[in-house]
Amino acid sequence: MAYKYVFIASSMLLLLCSSAMAQKAASPPPLILTPTPAPAPAPDYVNLTELLTVAGPFSTFLDYLVSTKVIETLQNQANNTEEGVTIFVPKDSAFASLKQKPSLKNITNDQLKSLLLFHALPHYYSLAEFTNLSQSSPINTMAGGPFTLNFTDVSGTVHIGSGWTNTKVSSSVHSTDPVALYQVDKVLLPEAIFGTDIPPTPAPAPSPDIAPVADAPGDEGTDAKSPSSSTSQGKSASHRVNSLGVLSQMVLAVSGGLALFL
Repeated sequence: MAYKYVFIASSMLLLLCSSAMAQKAASPPPLILTPTPAPAPAPDYVNLTELLTVAGPFSTFLDYLVSTKVIETLQNQANNTEEGVTIFVPKDSAFASLKQKPSLKNITNDQLKSLLLFHALPHYYSLAEFTNLSQSSPINTMAGGPFTLNFTDVSGTVHIGSGWTNTKVSSSVHSTDPVALYQVDKVLLPEAIFGTDIPPTPAPAPSPDIAPVADAPGDEGTDAKSPSSSTSQGKSASHRVNSLGVLSQMVLAVSGGLALFL
C-alpha cells in the first residue's frame, strides 16, 4: 500500500517537472529594444539683420534691404532652403561715391529691389569654391533673368564684374553654411538697369617730368677754369703791369734830376 502512494507521488512530480520544462522551452526569448537615435538638431536660425549690424560699416545696404523688404527674401533663402545664400555687401563709402551718374536716386523701387538681389547668389559658396565659379561665368543672381555676374580668380583673390562695376572681395564677413557674407568696395551696378553705355575708365594720370641734374662744375677736366678765376687772374696781371710802369717813370725822373746837378 505504501508503494502505491510513493508511485503516485513520483508520477505526479514527474508530470509537474515535464510540464514546467515544456513551458520554458515554448516561451519566446525576451525582446531587446534598441534605442531610437535622436534626430539631428535643427540648424541655428541666422538673423541677417543682426549679422550686418554687428559686422561692419554696412548700414546703408541694410537700410535699403529693410525698406524694400528684400531682407525677408534673403532671410527665407538662408533659413528655409537647403541651398543657403551668398551675399556681396558694399561698404557705406561705396554708396557715398555714387553721387554722380549712375545714381540710385533715378531708379524705381522695383529696380532698387532687383539691384539689391543682384548682390546675392541663391547658394552658399565658400571662398575656395569661387575658383570653379570663375570657369562657369556668368553666374545667375537672385535677381534672375539678365542679372548675372562674372567671377575671376586672380592668385586667390575673387574679382567680380557686372559691366558697370569691377571690384573684388576685400574680406570675409561671415562664412558658415548656410550664409556667406563677403565685403566688396563698390556697389554692383547691373547693365539691365543702367544700360550698356558704360563710360570708359579714365586713364591714369601721367607721372611728372623730372628735370635732369646739371653736371657739377669742374667735371669736364682739370684744364677747365671758371669765369671768376679767369677774371681774377686777368686783374692780377693788369695790376702787375701798372706797377712796373709807375716804377719805370720814377726811375727816369730820378735819373733826370741827377743829370741836371751834374
